[in-house]
Amino acid sequence: MTKKGKAARLRELIAEGCVMLPGVPNAATARLVERAGFDAVYISGAGMANSTAGVPDIGLLSMTEVVRLAGYVGNSVAIPAIVDADTGFGGAENVARTICELEKAGLAGCHIEDQEFPKRCGHLAGKSVLEVDEMAGRIKAAVSARRDEDFMIIARTDARAVEGFDRAVERSRHYLKTGADAIFPEALQSADEFKAFGREVKAPLLANMTEFGKSPLLSFEELAGFGYKMVIFPQSAFRVSMKASEEFLRDLKREGTQSGWIEKMQTRDQLYQLLGYDPAAESWEGGC
Repeated sequence: MTKKGKAARLRELIAEGCVMLPGVPNAATARLVERAGFDAVYISGAGMANSTAGVPDIGLLSMTEVVRLAGYVGNSVAIPAIVDADTGFGGAENVARTICELEKAGLAGCHIEDQEFPKRCGHLAGKSVLEVDEMAGRIKAAVSARRDEDFMIIARTDARAVEGFDRAVERSRHYLKTGADAIFPEALQSADEFKAFGREVKAPLLANMTEFGKSPLLSFEELAGFGYKMVIFPQSAFRVSMKASEEFLRDLKREGTQSGWIEKMQTRDQLYQLLGYDPAAESWEGGC
């Protein structure tokens, strides 16, 4: 599948119904997502920052770092991948360059948020948002910069926590008029709000089902019924793996051996199968 084909495929999936996108911090986990049968994958900004650099999700990775890390993911699987592009890494000109680089890296789309820099995790207090016209300028720059018209530009608004639900709706409508392909309303606070947003904003919508945040954990089927076209689970796999690793390391420190964990491990052969590597044949499938 070509890079253009991945972006086109994402749009086809959205046209057909709602798409479930597990979040991943790296390419190996993306391969697991693909192997499990999912149609698309989400590259978590928090996941990249937390797992790669060991830093919080406050915009500390550069555009170059995000493009490289996301590119590893996008090129490791045949399914479409969308990525968290934070605030676009600067003003309109920076946003334009970000779109160009993400396209070249093989991504099918990205979301850009209307937070001021330095950003904060979308489910924490203390956020601030841009003036509407400034965000609109960034969206226009993003749309103008893309070379593949199928590359999906998703406008994320964090206004619910700062200006209220109604203002988040107003902003979203304006972002759509400016050229955004889809809307990501961050940190809605009840099932009723998710339902109302789906009723008020007529566009492909993305719902974030992150744990331990402001939003209730609604089912994929429920959100699809509200009209959402994409549902992401940004940190779920990462959180599960971190918890398991924490328990293993505690046990290793106490017991001095990993033997009690062998049955819980992915084997060498299973890893090689995931990576498409056959050591006996000294061959590697490579790419997608």
